[in-house]
Amino acid sequence: MWHNGGFEVADVAVGGEQIVAVGSVGDFNPDRVVDAAGLWLMPGLVDVHVHLREPGFSAKETILSGTRAAARGGFTTVCPMPNLSPAPDSLEGLEAQREIIRRDAQIGVLPFATITRGRKGHGEVVDVAALAPYVAGFSDDGTGVSDRGVMEEAMWRVKECDSIIAAHCEVEELVRGGVIHDGAFARRAGIPGICSESEWRQIERDLKLVDKTGCRYHVCHISTKEAVELIRDARKSGLRASCETGPHYLTITDEEIADEGRFKMNPPIRSRADRDALLEGVADGTVEVIATDHAPHTAEEKSRGVRGSAFGIVGLETSMPIIYTHLVERGIISLERMVDAMSLAPRRLFKMGGGVIAEGERADLLLADLDSCYTIDSAKFLSMGKSTPFEGWKVKGETVMTIYGGKVVYER
Repeated sequence: MWHNGGFEVADVAVGGEQIVAVGSVGDFNPDRVVDAAGLWLMPGLVDVHVHLREPGFSAKETILSGTRAAARGGFTTVCPMPNLSPAPDSLEGLEAQREIIRRDAQIGVLPFATITRGRKGHGEVVDVAALAPYVAGFSDDGTGVSDRGVMEEAMWRVKECDSIIAAHCEVEELVRGGVIHDGAFARRAGIPGICSESEWRQIERDLKLVDKTGCRYHVCHISTKEAVELIRDARKSGLRASCETGPHYLTITDEEIADEGRFKMNPPIRSRADRDALLEGVADGTVEVIATDHAPHTAEEKSRGVRGSAFGIVGLETSMPIIYTHLVERGIISLERMVDAMSLAPRRLFKMGGGVIAEGERADLLLADLDSCYTIDSAKFLSMGKSTPFEGWKVKGETVMTIYGGKVVYER
């Protein structure tokens, strides 16, 4: 089991929603005993960047199906982004989402509110003070906040509430109709590319505003080597800046993709140099968080190649095995660093609490079989979305059991 930043052998007893004993379970009389010999017990994973598509787009995913998929992936908390209908840009809009969460969620769901009314990236900033107690933070994910003044105003308001901005950084005029990275594959196939500057230019702007306002600021799904350096320098300067990247950016380059919808996401999979910089950033802690950007679409929406398919792939059920197989097993990061990036750092940065396996703590737990070998098969996903760049990959690491608030919500 996970304890004090590492693993040790111990018994853990769960009663009600809590851990009631660790080590010597004494006279505790359980209803069930799980033989976890050879398995690894760790805090439940946290994904601060998912799309659960409700309300508004339930043909792609529902909160029920998405949280079932998350539980299968070992997640006990997820934070859905606000590109919904209605958008959570007011208490009324947020309540439409929270009502479904209360009814259907199988694990913890802490949503984001928008930064701007209508999630337009410009115009009116939402009532941050009213929304802050109920959300993970504020994001216009899917849209970069184009107006510098709007972003500064949002940062001041978020700073007053000690909340956090989770920024989708994209300069729209630099995208120029691109659909994949402006690199080797795009040039070879004659497909419009998205330049790296479209990402890092807005991060550069925002970090100057973070320096001015003192706001807590998190960059979503970074994909470029320039973004890694900007965040590294900002952290050295003492700014309250953090970032995340996804498993696909850490394991695939644009030299390895094909003209298929399962390779289309925003930002795109980039070059080998970008991938290597991201790996270094995860290893040295510059990139504190690994998040999936789980973004399901219908099969038809992902069937039109990279030019015509919707942006987005699924990732909740593949994240842990991909990171374990391709980063931990290869010695790029330690297992302890994986636990931090996928469970503890998200809790720290977004002030969620938890992540401790100790008597009296909430029982949000993942029991994993790290020796289990299998082939990723999207037909077996619990998510309604099946589009993954990892189809057919052989991996190690499988969720045996996910426990949320003392309740088994997934079991192999």
